[in-house]
Amino acid sequence: MTAPLLSVEDLSLSIRTPEGEARVLDRVSLDLQPGALLGLVGESGCGKSTLVKTVLGVLPPAARATGGRILLDGRDLLRLPQAVLAREVRGRRLGFIPQDPALALNPMFTVGTQLLEIWRWHAPEGEDRGRAAGRARILSLFRRVQIPDAEAALDRHPHQFSGGQRQRVLIAAALLCRPALLVADEPTTALDVTTQQQILSLLGELAAEYGLSVLFVTHDFGVVSAICTHVAVMYAGQMVEAGTKADVLGAPCHPYTAALLACHPDRMAELAGIPGAVPSPLTPPAGCRFHPRCDVAEAGCQARPAGLTPQPDGRGVGCIRFDPARPAA
Repeated sequence: MTAPLLSVEDLSLSIRTPEGEARVLDRVSLDLQPGALLGLVGESGCGKSTLVKTVLGVLPPAARATGGRILLDGRDLLRLPQAVLAREVRGRRLGFIPQDPALALNPMFTVGTQLLEIWRWHAPEGEDRGRAAGRARILSLFRRVQIPDAEAALDRHPHQFSGGQRQRVLIAAALLCRPALLVADEPTTALDVTTQQQILSLLGELAAEYGLSVLFVTHDFGVVSAICTHVAVMYAGQMVEAGTKADVLGAPCHPYTAALLACHPDRMAELAGIPGAVPSPLTPPAGCRFHPRCDVAEAGCQARPAGLTPQPDGRGVGCIRFDPARPAA
């Protein structure tokens, strides 16, 4: 089997707060194979964006990894100096598309100036980092992501673009230095439905065209169904299920995955929800963090450590009912 491009192994992370230490990630594991499009799904506050920030190396000073590794190209990102992350990883091997393009672009500079600065610092080894080469690369990408009048667009400021066009500018910026991994943090949330579909289709086309691996963060299983090949589901800082899109969406194993899918508008006959509330990371329940809200919970759920158990179909499930070492009932 091909080695994963990105491998998160037993990652735990805490953040110091005035109320105490918040355990926001608990032994999270995740593999992203070359060429795969992995949808990372979960409710707001489940730890998706925190995991992305940890991969990018842009955590606040109060956050610290308490265990685990994040391997990209076999290098542990948690142990690389910030200078190396900034010059050799972010932008060059790892491209990022943020949630809100209006906040990601500096309103004081033209988009051409901002992307040329990315090229100057992060262009691949052996490439001409000069202005002419960078401008040619940006124009090529602007045309590919279907920004109208690409040459004139270079000299426009962010406010002169629509929301969908700004997101296309950021897609071009993320692809500029030919990364192997693209991380997209809910990139369609701020867009209208029609533009969302256009951006999703474009990302799928670009991933196939450039051979990219994509980590797509979302709370919407509809987005996963439209673009992803694989899916991983998070709850309260724990990974609860991961596998192919067909397996997880077609026959979910973990009770949380099944409950989340049942709440999707395309699947429910009447308004549905999950009883209870997501626990605070300051005082998380022991074992499986979903067990206080789970309608099939049992005593062993409180003792079961976090982590995914491999299943015969290749997926991983973080539920005691799918643990082969569990004593027979």
